[in-house]
Amino acid sequence: MDERPIEVVERKGLGHPDSLCDALAEELSLAYSRHALARFGAIPHHNVDKVLLRAGRSSPRFGGGEVTEPLELWLAGRAALSVGGEAVPVAELARESTRRWLAAHLPTLDFARHVRLHCVVGPGAAELVDLFGRGGAAPLANDTSCGCGHAPFSELEAIVYAVERELVAAAGAALPGAGPDVKVMGVRQGDRIALQVACAGRSPALADAPAYRALREEIRRRALEHAGQRTSRALEVHVNSADDDARDVYYLTVTGTSAEMGDDGQAGRGNRANGLITPGRPMTLESVAGKNPVTHVGKLYNVAAGLLAAALVDEIEEVREAECVLVSRVGHPIDDPPLADVRLRCAAGAGAGPWRRADELAHAHVRAIPGLWRELLEGRVGLDRWPLRVAPASA
Repeated sequence: MDERPIEVVERKGLGHPDSLCDALAEELSLAYSRHALARFGAIPHHNVDKVLLRAGRSSPRFGGGEVTEPLELWLAGRAALSVGGEAVPVAELARESTRRWLAAHLPTLDFARHVRLHCVVGPGAAELVDLFGRGGAAPLANDTSCGCGHAPFSELEAIVYAVERELVAAAGAALPGAGPDVKVMGVRQGDRIALQVACAGRSPALADAPAYRALREEIRRRALEHAGQRTSRALEVHVNSADDDARDVYYLTVTGTSAEMGDDGQAGRGNRANGLITPGRPMTLESVAGKNPVTHVGKLYNVAAGLLAAALVDEIEEVREAECVLVSRVGHPIDDPPLADVRLRCAAGAGAGPWRRADELAHAHVRAIPGLWRELLEGRVGLDRWPLRVAPASA
């Protein structure tokens, strides 16, 4: 990838409305799964992957501002609403998981005052509920879908991911005037890289226009610094390009996310399972967040493909790059995909050895798919982060 003449990579950050929808869909699925597992000893059928955010209204101004109309969230999808005659408190789980996630990641967005939540999850389709319970040694796929993964990150992919992570980590702490609604678009043309960064300013923490402009320059400096640590190519960074200093038009919000005004969001429109949008790579439009972690291949195959691609690079010395595509068939065991396509770029003169080892690894990872749900629930595997497999906190 690094040798191709053109590359485009995008990442929508933590506070972007689309990222919010993905995160809240996934949090509801995790909360539902953990509740059911603790209460009933099993995870029932559910897919709560349909989340819509309608932006609110706000009046930001330097040194202050108000949210004048709350944003609205619709958490939708299908789920078993009762098990053995006992109701599953889906609406309560939705409210608490949403409140908890927002408090942890967007503390300036007051759940009680700034958010209006609608949980409209309905009962699952009879044939899919039946299919969910019919699995033998391996669960049966509840959809015909595909999952894609690649490794390692290219230079530009690593830059876009790292810059967004750095800016979000600094927002509200090292950069109190910045919010977590960050988006980074990276374009490489030959040996020149241009980053377009959008970062919401927080008006209560910015005294005036000079303070905002100083923040914008600091964001640019940090982006250049962190990108420069990962490349020797020529770099340029543009921040909040819609600003018009002459007319005092700036990217200002009260809470740090554009979801408070004018920017709606929807699950499935943002980052793929590995946290990036990479049109030059094999990529599926499947919405991963919120799908059940037991049988929904729209989630499992994207996670498994990413883990397999990473293992191929990490464990086979001669492999320089790997891409993987897994295709499912509804009603078919999830550990027996009709197609598992692996593509490798190996060191010159590698011979057949890497391919034999790749075949072994592919079979091992596919056989392990039925156990991925445990890793997802325990936080050992996570969506929208790289690597997908998360190291223990002590590592």
